Amino acid sequence: VSRQLKEEIRRGFAGLEDPLAGLLAMLESSSDWKGKGHSLGYYITTELQLWIKEHPAVPQSGTQLKELQGRVLGILCQCPANLLDPLLSIYQLHTADRNYLLEHVSHLYLQGNYKEAATLSMKLKLQPDQDVEKMCTPLLLQDKVNMVEDYVADYPELQSKLLQILDTWCDPSFNIRDVTRPYHGLSRYKPEKFNRRTLSKLVFRLLDRFNVDPALCPNVINQRHLRTLNYLFYKRFVEKTMTEENWADHVQSTVGESHWLQGQLVQLLVRHCGGRAAARWARHWGVPADVLPPGLAEQPPEPHTPERIEEATKADNYKDSKKKDYYQLPIPRENIHFLQTWEEALQCWEKVLQPGQVVGVDMEWKPSFGMVGKPRVALLQMAVRDEVFLLDLPRLLQTAEEKGDKERLPQLIQRLYSDTAITKLGYGMSGDLSSLAATCSALRDTDKQLHGVVDLLTVDKQVDGLSPEHSHEERGLRQPEKGLSLLVQHVLGKPLDKTEQLSNWEKRPLREEQILYAASDAYCLLEIYERLCKDPESFGLSSDLRESLEQKQSIKSRAKKQLNKQEALSPSGQQCQGSRVEASRAPAAVSPREFSVVCDNMLQGLGRYLRCLGVDVRMLDNEDDHRKAAEIARQEGRVILTSGLPYQTLQSQVGEGRCFSVNCSEKAKEQALQVLKHFNVQVSLSDIFSRCQ
Repeated sequence: VSRQLKEEIRRGFAGLEDPLAGLLAMLESSSDWKGKGHSLGYYITTELQLWIKEHPAVPQSGTQLKELQGRVLGILCQCPANLLDPLLSIYQLHTADRNYLLEHVSHLYLQGNYKEAATLSMKLKLQPDQDVEKMCTPLLLQDKVNMVEDYVADYPELQSKLLQILDTWCDPSFNIRDVTRPYHGLSRYKPEKFNRRTLSKLVFRLLDRFNVDPALCPNVINQRHLRTLNYLFYKRFVEKTMTEENWADHVQSTVGESHWLQGQLVQLLVRHCGGRAAARWARHWGVPADVLPPGLAEQPPEPHTPERIEEATKADNYKDSKKKDYYQLPIPRENIHFLQTWEEALQCWEKVLQPGQVVGVDMEWKPSFGMVGKPRVALLQMAVRDEVFLLDLPRLLQTAEEKGDKERLPQLIQRLYSDTAITKLGYGMSGDLSSLAATCSALRDTDKQLHGVVDLLTVDKQVDGLSPEHSHEERGLRQPEKGLSLLVQHVLGKPLDKTEQLSNWEKRPLREEQILYAASDAYCLLEIYERLCKDPESFGLSSDLRESLEQKQSIKSRAKKQLNKQEALSPSGQQCQGSRVEASRAPAAVSPREFSVVCDNMLQGLGRYLRCLGVDVRMLDNEDDHRKAAEIARQEGRVILTSGLPYQTLQSQVGEGRCFSVNCSEKAKEQALQVLKHFNVQVSLSDIFSRCQ
């Protein structure tokens, strides 16, 4: 606002006998202030608010102020948000009669102005005197969830009431139409947003935000536990990727003493295991007889039948096959140390905190299965060359607190993460650090003091073609690898065995399988880093791997640097296994019509560009496995064009020089020039658009 306009407005106030009445008369007779943005009415109102602070004798009192308050309430529902606070301040509505204000808000509500009624209630702090269900229901139906959260934000009692109401609506026997029926004519009504699933998510969000006892919401909690039970049975009996011990442990802790969940458990047992096995597990977990279906309680103990013995034999054979199918720790078992005392831990830290040390860091926690709260770290793994240290973090923190030295361990962890002379390797470190902060408040700002950290998760984003592959036939019907396991498979040749991933990591003592799993998760980071450092270009990474993964330069500039380095080594940009192509051995010139290729699915733009130049091109579809390119190349005599890690797999499946790795960060034109140069393809004008596009 210009200085001249401000001075004019203030002169106007000074000339009025009653500036408050004057402003109100102006607003009542004008409509420009009702729109969004900063209108003239907005500037006049905000200037009056400032002017009143400078002239404290101006505000009215008594009967005259009550009359002005009544009039201003009449226009508040038409106010844009930016005018609401100035008007409430100018006319001192916080001093008005509370019953009068509640009556006005009720009038707004009855007119269907639910949002305005809630907004005014929050501004005047009227919530404790209102019905939380009545005020929040229409807002939820209009998908104004944030406003509902704000409405109860400052009132713990209202938070609890709202959560109990939402939980009642989530009861499977509750007819949710009873809630929605009175509001069918509601404007901006979004019935698809008002269902048990959406409400259940809202309950968990509110429980977490307001730190309310989950016991207030038994329906939602039980439904979430039931989903967990279904998931556990799927993992155990359908996917078959969870051990019996892990499964039984999680089932027992999920069901607890809940009578309803015990009934659901028995039904799942009968469906997946049969009557006898269901009876055996029910006895094992101490399920009350009145929960069991008729006849199940009388089932005799399950004998060790030939089928069960055969199943146990298969399980033993499966364990033996792990060495063949999965990544194995290259260090002896005695070099894995499980540490629970301070004396043991200090010896570990002396080794880990050595300048120049490279440390693989990982963490484990008990799966939460979607329940409230962030997971707390139960095990901290640190791997250095030839050794792995497994720190029992809860035990060590408890011991330190008992000794009055609770800051000692957090200080050592912060020192590790902040020391530039120590390289820390991780995979998805932000999640680990978030859990670390939830475990120990002194570590809350660790993520702001990171130095010398290499997160190998960035490899997934920088290496082209890193995608889940189906397991080989000899490995059975295993799930496609993903995450760190996929990276280990691509770089080291075999995936991680993730059977223990969903273990109860808080339970002590840890089983031997858990110890080996935890050690492998940390130690494999060292081996991946070492392999990538030895030959980063073949994985599509910068030659300065640490700099690359710490993202000190953009991916694009890094890719150009990599391409330049490759071209200096050879005209192809390739580093073939066992030998390199020499510059003097350039292939004989060919025309585009004599050159046939198969493009991997991340290079479809390159494929279209080459086809424009007359090259015989086949392209994989998005859903095709990369290995299909090798089949097509062998059958039709084509050259494979791929990028990143798939090059490592594909180049070994075709003849030498029949697989080429393209720089995926370049545009299609630059990629095409790279291919044409490498294979000495000479394009003439007659070749361009000579093929069907």
